[in-house]
Amino acid sequence: MRLIRDRATWLIYLQLGTFATYLYGLSAALPLLRIDQGVSKTVAGLHGTTMAVGGVLTALALARLTTRFGRRTVTWLGLGGMNLGVLLVVLSDALPVTLTAYGIAGGCGTMALYTMMAVLNDHHGPAGPAALSEANAVGVILGIGASFALSAAAGSALGWRAALLLTPVLTVALALAMGRVWVPHTPRPAVLEAARRVPFGWRFYLAGAVLFCCVALEFGFNLWAAELVAERTGLNAAVAATALTAFTVGLAAGRFAGVWLALRVAPGPLLVGALVVAAAGWAIFWSSSHPVLSYAGLVVCGLGVALHFPLALTRVIAASGGRPDEGAGIAALWAGAASGLGPFVLGALADGFGTHTAFLLTPALIAVAVGCVLGAGHLNASRQAGPAAGS
Repeated sequence: MRLIRDRATWLIYLQLGTFATYLYGLSAALPLLRIDQGVSKTVAGLHGTTMAVGGVLTALALARLTTRFGRRTVTWLGLGGMNLGVLLVVLSDALPVTLTAYGIAGGCGTMALYTMMAVLNDHHGPAGPAALSEANAVGVILGIGASFALSAAAGSALGWRAALLLTPVLTVALALAMGRVWVPHTPRPAVLEAARRVPFGWRFYLAGAVLFCCVALEFGFNLWAAELVAERTGLNAAVAATALTAFTVGLAAGRFAGVWLALRVAPGPLLVGALVVAAAGWAIFWSSSHPVLSYAGLVVCGLGVALHFPLALTRVIAASGGRPDEGAGIAALWAGAASGLGPFVLGALADGFGTHTAFLLTPALIAVAVGCVLGAGHLNASRQAGPAAGS
């Protein structure tokens, strides 16, 4: 099995890169935005909740939107709306405006992301998991740049908001350079109509539970890891924002390695292994009060988390019964709920018990995800053994 990268593949890779600059830029900006606004961690966590609400609303309409307008239009419209949300954060620090901006960016970004992932998975067939991993690796590379630029701008006369302009600049450049490129593939209506008559099975919902845990875990780190680094090590907020860079370095390395691994290792064992690596990284990060060890733990955690989203999303699409757009839309619902509830619950726990204690949520999510993956494998094996035993 090989992964063949054509122009359409690289377009989606780079579109995902622009998405990553928004996601990691606004995530790294949250502690600095909270300081500017003078609000509590729980209130600041509402920004993640509005991102999730926006994602859920667009997810509900995603299958209909792609059917009516096509995947190409939906992707570019999503990227455009995402940039509108980013620009609103640049222009204002009023709480109602920034909450709305995070919601717009989250909703439109979700619309673009899950459409791109469904297209890429379809375009590469059996090599889909490897393509998804590599696409996310390219995105993380640009995400590292966005979080580093934000940290650097925060300590300069420009201010941290200037770094957020990276997202619209890259989006415009990509549209001008590759706006006419697209994937020449659309699911056949007859196939989709037949598939819609078949209800989703247990494998689909277990895959959704795994995706929920993985997204909640990743967003919790994205939005609150820098806060814990600052509390545990004594670094100021601007310097501690680089903690997200350490996490994304691990993500990038893990996703590039994931391309090789996904072509050689079965998805279930690979996902369980990635969850175990993330747990080991969390243990180092959580127990450390030294900047070097904290950053090392975040890198290791990123190595594991790197494979969570692409593998979990692939499992959902594979279990959708031949309905990739509908499966991607429901996956976006689960992921949207996770991206909002995970950081909000973690922020509320941090206000009540401290950020250090709140991060015990991470191993709990990992345990549930591992249980669902192993449970799905056991049930699938039992189902396959049943007919064989009766023959």
